Amino acid sequence: MNGKMTTTSTASQVFGSDHAESVAANRQLSPVDQMVPGANLAAYVQAVSAIPVLSIEREQDLADRLFYHEDVQAARELVMSHLRFVVHIARSYSGYGLAEGDLIQEGNVGLMKAVKRFDPTKGVRLVSFAVHWIKAEIHEFILRNWRIVKVATTKAQRKLFFNLRGAKKSLAWLTADEAQAVADDLGVDVKEVQRMEGRLSSRDVAFDAPVDADDEDGWQAPQHYLEDHSVDPAVAVADKQSQTDNQQRLHSAIADLDERSRDILARRWLTDDKATLHELADEYGVSAERIRQLEQAAMKKIRGQLAA
Repeated sequence: MNGKMTTTSTASQVFGSDHAESVAANRQLSPVDQMVPGANLAAYVQAVSAIPVLSIEREQDLADRLFYHEDVQAARELVMSHLRFVVHIARSYSGYGLAEGDLIQEGNVGLMKAVKRFDPTKGVRLVSFAVHWIKAEIHEFILRNWRIVKVATTKAQRKLFFNLRGAKKSLAWLTADEAQAVADDLGVDVKEVQRMEGRLSSRDVAFDAPVDADDEDGWQAPQHYLEDHSVDPAVAVADKQSQTDNQQRLHSAIADLDERSRDILARRWLTDDKATLHELADEYGVSAERIRQLEQAAMKKIRGQLAA
Protein backbone atom coordinates (compact mmCIF):
# COMPACT_ATOMS: atom_id res chain seq x y z
CA MET A 1 0.00 0.00 0.00
CA ASN A 2 1.43 3.35 -0.93
CA GLY A 3 -0.13 5.14 2.07
CA LYS A 4 -1.45 8.03 0.05
CA MET A 5 -4.89 7.87 1.64
CA THR A 6 -6.76 6.42 4.60
CA THR A 7 -10.39 5.47 5.06
CA THR A 8 -11.17 8.60 7.04
CA SER A 9 -9.35 11.06 4.76
CA THR A 10 -10.93 9.60 1.63
CA ALA A 11 -14.39 9.68 3.17
CA SER A 12 -13.78 13.33 4.05
CA GLN A 13 -12.99 14.11 0.40
CA VAL A 14 -16.11 12.35 -0.91
CA PHE A 15 -18.78 12.95 1.75
CA GLY A 16 -17.38 15.94 3.64
CA SER A 17 -15.83 16.51 7.04
CA ASP A 18 -19.04 15.76 8.97
CA HIS A 19 -19.12 12.22 7.64
CA ALA A 20 -15.42 11.72 8.36
CA GLU A 21 -15.94 12.82 11.96
CA SER A 22 -18.90 10.47 12.27
CA VAL A 23 -16.83 7.55 10.96
CA ALA A 24 -14.01 8.37 13.37
CA ALA A 25 -16.41 8.57 16.30
CA ASN A 26 -17.84 5.12 15.51
CA ARG A 27 -14.64 3.23 14.71
CA GLN A 28 -15.31 0.68 17.43
CA LEU A 29 -18.39 -0.58 15.54
CA SER A 30 -16.51 -2.66 12.98
CA PRO A 31 -13.06 -4.25 12.64
CA VAL A 32 -12.87 -2.91 9.09
CA ASP A 33 -12.41 0.58 10.52
CA GLN A 34 -9.16 -0.53 12.11
CA MET A 35 -7.43 -1.27 8.82
CA VAL A 36 -6.95 -0.33 5.20
CA PRO A 37 -6.57 -2.89 2.36
CA GLY A 38 -2.79 -2.67 2.28
CA ALA A 39 -2.14 -3.16 5.99
CA ASN A 40 -3.31 -6.78 6.18
CA LEU A 41 -5.06 -7.73 2.99
CA ALA A 42 -6.19 -11.17 4.07
CA ALA A 43 -7.72 -9.81 7.29
CA TYR A 44 -9.37 -6.99 5.36
CA VAL A 45 -10.96 -9.36 2.83
CA GLN A 46 -12.16 -11.62 5.62
CA ALA A 47 -13.65 -8.66 7.49
CA VAL A 48 -15.54 -7.18 4.53
CA SER A 49 -16.80 -10.62 3.54
CA ALA A 50 -18.36 -10.94 6.99
CA ILE A 51 -20.45 -7.79 6.55
CA PRO A 52 -24.02 -8.84 5.63
CA VAL A 53 -25.39 -8.03 2.20
CA LEU A 54 -28.27 -5.55 2.40
CA SER A 55 -31.77 -6.63 1.52
CA ILE A 56 -33.61 -4.65 -1.13
CA GLU A 57 -35.82 -3.04 1.52
CA ARG A 58 -32.89 -2.09 3.78
CA GLU A 59 -30.88 -0.68 0.88
CA GLN A 60 -33.87 1.38 -0.28
CA ASP A 61 -34.39 2.74 3.23
CA LEU A 62 -30.73 3.73 3.62
CA ALA A 63 -30.60 5.26 0.14
CA ASP A 64 -33.73 7.33 0.90
CA ARG A 65 -32.24 8.57 4.16
CA LEU A 66 -29.07 9.64 2.39
CA PHE A 67 -30.80 11.12 -0.65
CA TYR A 68 -33.50 13.09 1.16
CA HIS A 69 -31.91 13.78 4.55
CA GLU A 70 -28.13 13.53 3.89
CA ASP A 71 -27.81 10.90 6.63
CA VAL A 72 -24.08 10.15 6.80
CA GLN A 73 -24.65 7.04 8.90
CA ALA A 74 -26.82 5.65 6.11
CA ALA A 75 -24.03 6.45 3.62
CA ARG A 76 -21.54 4.66 5.84
CA GLU A 77 -23.65 1.51 6.01
CA LEU A 78 -24.18 1.54 2.24
CA VAL A 79 -20.44 1.78 1.66
CA MET A 80 -19.50 -0.87 4.21
CA SER A 81 -22.01 -3.39 2.89
CA HIS A 82 -20.64 -3.09 -0.66
CA LEU A 83 -16.90 -3.34 0.10
CA ARG A 84 -16.95 -7.03 -0.81
CA PHE A 85 -17.99 -6.14 -4.37
CA VAL A 86 -15.01 -3.79 -4.67
CA VAL A 87 -12.68 -6.64 -3.71
CA HIS A 88 -14.26 -8.87 -6.34
CA ILE A 89 -13.89 -6.23 -9.07
CA ALA A 90 -10.35 -5.25 -8.06
CA ARG A 91 -9.14 -8.84 -8.26
CA SER A 92 -10.15 -8.99 -11.92
CA TYR A 93 -7.38 -6.45 -12.61
CA SER A 94 -4.61 -8.45 -10.92
CA GLY A 95 -2.89 -9.12 -14.26
CA TYR A 96 -1.55 -5.56 -14.50
CA GLY A 97 1.14 -6.15 -11.89
CA LEU A 98 -0.11 -3.57 -9.38
CA ALA A 99 -0.67 -4.17 -5.67
CA GLU A 100 -4.09 -5.62 -4.99
CA GLY A 101 -4.44 -3.45 -1.90
CA ASP A 102 -3.99 -0.32 -3.99
CA LEU A 103 -6.56 -1.49 -6.54
CA ILE A 104 -9.08 -2.16 -3.75
CA GLN A 105 -8.43 1.22 -2.18
CA GLU A 106 -9.00 3.01 -5.47
CA GLY A 107 -12.16 0.97 -6.00
CA ASN A 108 -13.35 2.03 -2.55
CA VAL A 109 -13.00 5.65 -3.63
CA GLY A 110 -15.19 4.92 -6.64
CA LEU A 111 -17.73 3.19 -4.39
CA MET A 112 -18.00 6.21 -2.11
CA LYS A 113 -18.43 8.51 -5.08
CA ALA A 114 -21.20 6.25 -6.37
CA VAL A 115 -22.98 6.21 -3.01
CA LYS A 116 -22.87 9.99 -2.89
CA ARG A 117 -24.46 10.25 -6.34
CA PHE A 118 -26.91 7.35 -6.04
CA ASP A 119 -30.53 8.23 -6.80
CA PRO A 120 -32.93 5.70 -5.25
CA THR A 121 -35.81 6.96 -7.39
CA LYS A 122 -34.31 5.37 -10.52
CA GLY A 123 -35.30 1.86 -9.43
CA VAL A 124 -31.88 0.19 -9.71
CA ARG A 125 -29.70 -1.51 -7.12
CA LEU A 126 -26.69 0.37 -5.83
CA VAL A 127 -24.24 -2.29 -6.98
CA SER A 128 -25.42 -1.92 -10.60
CA PHE A 129 -24.83 1.82 -10.41
CA ALA A 130 -21.58 1.66 -8.44
CA VAL A 131 -19.75 -0.84 -10.65
CA HIS A 132 -19.09 1.84 -13.27
CA TRP A 133 -17.64 4.25 -10.69
CA ILE A 134 -15.52 1.52 -9.12
CA LYS A 135 -14.06 0.46 -12.48
CA ALA A 136 -13.47 4.08 -13.51
CA GLU A 137 -11.31 4.77 -10.45
CA ILE A 138 -9.39 1.52 -10.89
CA HIS A 139 -8.84 2.27 -14.58
CA GLU A 140 -7.44 5.71 -13.78
CA PHE A 141 -5.11 4.25 -11.17
CA ILE A 142 -3.82 1.58 -13.56
CA LEU A 143 -3.20 4.09 -16.35
CA ARG A 144 -1.28 6.35 -13.96
CA ASN A 145 0.87 3.63 -12.46
CA TRP A 146 1.23 0.77 -14.97
CA ARG A 147 4.24 2.35 -16.64
CA ILE A 148 6.41 5.40 -16.03
CA VAL A 149 5.52 6.59 -19.53
CA LYS A 150 1.77 6.91 -19.95
CA VAL A 151 0.55 4.51 -22.63
CA ALA A 152 -3.04 5.65 -23.14
CA THR A 153 -4.30 9.22 -23.37
CA THR A 154 -7.09 9.31 -25.96
CA LYS A 155 -10.47 7.59 -25.61
CA ALA A 156 -9.57 5.03 -28.29
CA GLN A 157 -6.25 4.23 -26.61
CA ARG A 158 -7.89 3.77 -23.21
CA LYS A 159 -10.46 1.41 -24.72
CA LEU A 160 -7.72 -0.60 -26.40
CA PHE A 161 -5.55 -0.76 -23.28
CA PHE A 162 -8.21 -2.60 -21.29
CA ASN A 163 -9.57 -4.75 -24.14
CA LEU A 164 -6.68 -5.63 -26.45
CA ARG A 165 -5.02 -8.24 -24.26
CA GLY A 166 -8.30 -10.07 -23.84
CA ALA A 167 -8.99 -9.88 -27.57
CA LYS A 168 -5.68 -11.53 -28.48
CA LYS A 169 -5.95 -15.30 -28.79
CA SER A 170 -2.23 -15.90 -28.24
CA LEU A 171 0.99 -14.15 -27.25
CA ALA A 172 1.99 -13.79 -30.91
CA TRP A 173 1.64 -10.49 -32.76
CA LEU A 174 -1.72 -9.84 -34.38
CA THR A 175 -2.01 -10.56 -38.07
CA ALA A 176 -3.47 -7.89 -40.36
CA ASP A 177 -6.85 -9.64 -40.36
CA GLU A 178 -6.87 -10.05 -36.57
CA ALA A 179 -5.94 -6.40 -36.05
CA GLN A 180 -8.75 -5.33 -38.38
CA ALA A 181 -11.21 -7.59 -36.53
CA VAL A 182 -10.22 -6.05 -33.18
CA ALA A 183 -10.52 -2.54 -34.63
CA ASP A 184 -14.00 -3.28 -35.99
CA ASP A 185 -15.11 -4.89 -32.72
CA LEU A 186 -13.94 -1.95 -30.56
CA GLY A 187 -14.80 0.78 -33.07
CA VAL A 188 -11.27 2.19 -33.41
CA ASP A 189 -8.80 2.67 -36.25
CA VAL A 190 -6.65 -0.35 -37.10
CA LYS A 191 -3.52 1.81 -36.76
CA GLU A 192 -4.46 2.48 -33.13
CA VAL A 193 -4.67 -1.28 -32.55
CA GLN A 194 -1.20 -1.84 -33.97
CA ARG A 195 0.24 1.11 -32.06
CA MET A 196 -1.24 -0.05 -28.74
CA GLU A 197 -0.03 -3.61 -29.32
CA GLY A 198 3.48 -2.25 -29.63
CA ARG A 199 3.12 -0.23 -26.43
CA LEU A 200 1.80 -3.20 -24.48
CA SER A 201 4.71 -5.33 -25.69
CA SER A 202 7.35 -2.77 -24.77
CA ARG A 203 8.88 -2.08 -21.37
CA ASP A 204 10.31 0.89 -19.52
CA VAL A 205 14.05 1.35 -19.85
CA ALA A 206 16.13 3.64 -17.66
CA PHE A 207 17.99 6.31 -19.62
CA ASP A 208 21.17 5.86 -17.56
CA ALA A 209 22.98 2.59 -17.09
CA PRO A 210 22.75 1.01 -13.60
CA VAL A 211 25.44 2.10 -11.19
CA ASP A 212 26.83 -1.42 -10.92
CA ALA A 213 26.69 -2.15 -14.68
CA ASP A 214 29.92 -3.39 -16.24
CA ASP A 215 31.29 -2.49 -19.66
CA GLU A 216 29.46 -5.35 -21.36
CA ASP A 217 26.01 -4.26 -20.16
CA GLY A 218 26.47 -0.52 -19.63
CA TRP A 219 26.87 0.33 -23.31
CA GLN A 220 23.29 -0.77 -23.99
CA ALA A 221 21.83 2.09 -21.94
CA PRO A 222 19.98 4.72 -24.06
CA GLN A 223 22.33 7.42 -22.80
CA HIS A 224 24.95 6.05 -25.21
CA TYR A 225 22.85 6.13 -28.38
CA LEU A 226 20.16 8.77 -27.74
CA GLU A 227 22.43 11.77 -27.49
CA ASP A 228 20.92 15.16 -28.28
CA HIS A 229 23.59 17.01 -30.21
CA SER A 230 21.42 20.11 -30.57
CA VAL A 231 22.35 21.19 -27.03
CA ASP A 232 26.09 20.78 -27.64
CA PRO A 233 27.57 24.32 -27.38
CA ALA A 234 30.18 23.56 -30.04
CA VAL A 235 27.54 22.34 -32.49
CA ALA A 236 25.27 25.31 -31.73
CA VAL A 237 28.10 27.83 -32.32
CA ALA A 238 29.16 26.10 -35.54
CA ASP A 239 25.57 26.10 -36.86
CA LYS A 240 25.17 29.78 -36.01
CA GLN A 241 28.42 30.71 -37.74
CA SER A 242 27.49 28.66 -40.80
CA GLN A 243 24.08 30.31 -41.01
CA THR A 244 25.60 33.78 -40.68
CA ASP A 245 28.24 33.03 -43.32
CA ASN A 246 25.63 31.72 -45.78
CA GLN A 247 23.47 34.83 -45.30
CA GLN A 248 26.46 37.11 -45.90
CA ARG A 249 27.48 35.21 -49.02
CA LEU A 250 23.90 35.29 -50.32
CA HIS A 251 23.60 39.04 -49.82
CA SER A 252 26.99 39.54 -51.49
CA ALA A 253 25.99 37.39 -54.46
CA ILE A 254 22.72 39.29 -54.95
CA ALA A 255 24.55 42.62 -54.70
CA ASP A 256 26.88 41.55 -57.54
CA LEU A 257 23.95 41.09 -59.95
CA ASP A 258 22.94 43.82 -62.37
CA GLU A 259 19.92 45.90 -61.41
CA ARG A 260 17.51 44.17 -63.80
CA SER A 261 18.45 40.64 -62.70
CA ARG A 262 18.29 41.69 -59.04
CA ASP A 263 14.81 43.17 -59.56
CA ILE A 264 13.58 40.05 -61.37
CA LEU A 265 14.77 37.75 -58.56
CA ALA A 266 13.32 39.98 -55.87
CA ARG A 267 9.89 40.20 -57.47
CA ARG A 268 9.83 36.50 -58.41
CA TRP A 269 11.08 35.05 -55.10
CA LEU A 270 11.43 37.60 -52.29
CA THR A 271 7.94 39.10 -52.07
CA ASP A 272 4.56 37.73 -51.04
CA ASP A 273 2.87 39.10 -54.15
CA LYS A 274 5.06 37.41 -56.73
CA ALA A 275 5.14 38.77 -60.29
CA THR A 276 4.61 36.44 -63.27
CA LEU A 277 7.00 36.08 -66.19
CA HIS A 278 4.53 37.82 -68.51
CA GLU A 279 4.11 40.80 -66.14
CA LEU A 280 7.88 41.32 -66.01
CA ALA A 281 8.16 40.77 -69.75
CA ASP A 282 5.63 43.57 -70.43
CA GLU A 283 7.41 45.89 -68.02
CA TYR A 284 10.89 45.35 -69.53
CA GLY A 285 9.70 45.07 -73.13
CA VAL A 286 11.10 41.59 -73.73
CA SER A 287 9.62 38.12 -74.09
CA ALA A 288 8.60 35.96 -71.14
CA GLU A 289 11.22 33.43 -72.23
CA ARG A 290 13.93 36.12 -71.96
CA ILE A 291 12.80 36.91 -68.40
CA ARG A 292 13.04 33.20 -67.56
CA GLN A 293 16.56 33.07 -69.01
CA LEU A 294 17.66 36.08 -66.97
CA GLU A 295 16.17 34.53 -63.85
CA GLN A 296 17.95 31.22 -64.44
CA ALA A 297 21.27 32.96 -65.16
CA ALA A 298 21.02 34.98 -61.95
CA MET A 299 20.20 31.88 -59.89
CA LYS A 300 23.14 29.99 -61.42
CA LYS A 301 25.51 32.85 -60.59
CA ILE A 302 24.31 32.95 -56.97
CA ARG A 303 24.66 29.18 -56.54
CA GLY A 304 28.18 29.38 -57.91
CA GLN A 305 29.22 32.02 -55.39
CA LEU A 306 27.63 30.16 -52.48
CA ALA A 307 29.43 26.93 -53.41
CA ALA A 308 32.81 28.64 -53.76
